[in-house]
Amino acid sequence: MSNSIPEIEDADMMLCVGTNMTECHPIIAVRVKKAVRKGAKLYVVDPRKIPLTEYATGHLPLKLGSDVALFNAMAKVIIDEGLADMEYSEERTEGFEELKKHLEPFTIEYGEEISGVPAKLIRECAIAYASAESAGIYYTLGITEHICGVSNVQSLCNLALITGNLGKRSDGVNPLRGQNNIQGAGDTGALPNNYPGFQSVDDPVSQAKFEKAWGVPMDPHKGITKIAALDHAVDGRIKAMWICGENTLVTDPDVKHTTKALESLDFLVVQDMFLTDTAKLADVVFPAAAFTEVDGFFTNSDRRVQRIRKAANPPGDAMPDWWIIAHVAKRMTNDVHFDYENSEQVFDELASLSPIYAGLNYDRIERGDLAWPVPELDHPGTPILHEGEFLNGKGKLQLLNYVPPSENPDEEYPFYLTTGRRLPTYHSNTMTGRSGGFRILVPNEWLEIHPADAEKLGLEDGDWSKIKSRRGEVITRVAITKTSPRGTVFMSFAFPEEVMTNIVTNPEVDPKTETPEFKVAAVSIVRVEAPTGLGASEPLRANPDVEDPHLG
Repeated sequence: MSNSIPEIEDADMMLCVGTNMTECHPIIAVRVKKAVRKGAKLYVVDPRKIPLTEYATGHLPLKLGSDVALFNAMAKVIIDEGLADMEYSEERTEGFEELKKHLEPFTIEYGEEISGVPAKLIRECAIAYASAESAGIYYTLGITEHICGVSNVQSLCNLALITGNLGKRSDGVNPLRGQNNIQGAGDTGALPNNYPGFQSVDDPVSQAKFEKAWGVPMDPHKGITKIAALDHAVDGRIKAMWICGENTLVTDPDVKHTTKALESLDFLVVQDMFLTDTAKLADVVFPAAAFTEVDGFFTNSDRRVQRIRKAANPPGDAMPDWWIIAHVAKRMTNDVHFDYENSEQVFDELASLSPIYAGLNYDRIERGDLAWPVPELDHPGTPILHEGEFLNGKGKLQLLNYVPPSENPDEEYPFYLTTGRRLPTYHSNTMTGRSGGFRILVPNEWLEIHPADAEKLGLEDGDWSKIKSRRGEVITRVAITKTSPRGTVFMSFAFPEEVMTNIVTNPEVDPKTETPEFKVAAVSIVRVEAPTGLGASEPLRANPDVEDPHLG
């Protein structure tokens, strides 16, 4: 995030895009609600009528994958209405005139045609964003899990740059991280293109720095993504894989392909707290300790580095992740660089090599109130990025075009399927699924479908349906609700033991990040009789429009 979480409460305007915040980031959503109560305007951009829309000034129910067309149309309104911050643009950006010319075809009428959002509402939202004293953009996977995910984010950055809403309190462009310590993983170099501290692997200066620190030659080429690694497992270029803390078999698209990839390996290691679906395929499973069982540190969504402390002993042979990795590396290489005695030594090494962590140590992160970059020991932290200037020069406005989803409904597959999370059943249910209490709130998976579509298909609430895509098919119950629009259905990943949703999801990826297009797949739906062995005797929960305990 470019700004801190507490600042949200003081925003004048919030543009929440592709983020079912009340269910996926409920604590942050409380800040948004407080801002609304203080008079802030809230515009929600999402195909579904998610709970956050109940607090919104306006809801822009765009068609799946039409983000660039919508935000380009908003940018054109801002420029045409004279609401662009020209002083900011001239001082801190480049490419304004080129962008203005590029946006000429992106009228609000074109935006309505592509996105389905009424032109009047596009204009209203654009003016509200550009006119606000402080306007923050907040987004999650609803923006990035598309074949045009990078362009989607860049189109939001264009809005912030032309209005000067970047580098001030309560504004900025703020991705809300999808899982615990995602930000910290990136900070420490768990990326194919960066060393720790986001230092590029193809930068000769960075290469020399880490070669000196670690005493081995650095590969000058960027690594591959997980998606590419699975492909390489299938074609034989990768023989072994080590998966840490991820249930790949459940969370990746096109389960058939993922299964084939993992089964093609000569050797698979899984390091996890539980014997997950993926771990069951492994040759070796390392039992990892939970966060309550280790000393260490996390970095949260707004870049605050936080200490965690051991509260209980790990069960059995479970050990901290860093300990497992270091001890295996030590036995493989006999390298003294892996002679860590505790997590503090790991942190100190990170701080010595990463400029954004250089001013941190375990004493300084005791309270968890310092946001990187913290370049020196007496530095107070940086809750707001890009104040006054951008470190790498001027902000580059991007010339973006609308690219339709890789799959669209047709006669054989007439519906869009989009996927996401529900509040009680976190993500793949690896953790929350081990508590029986969650079954009271969400006893089973269901297909969320609009009443008009259900009537057309002869479906009633609680019926069973078969959802089929070009990859395969799954069977689950039906919940009739107006949350999703006509023509679009919704499922989660929460019950893989009953409904492996990712059998039907779309494996096409953004060419720049190789992020799969989880949010768009073309599917067909038919009613089927209750199957055996899929929880057929369990009752479906009440209609989500009527009795959902977390919608309020």
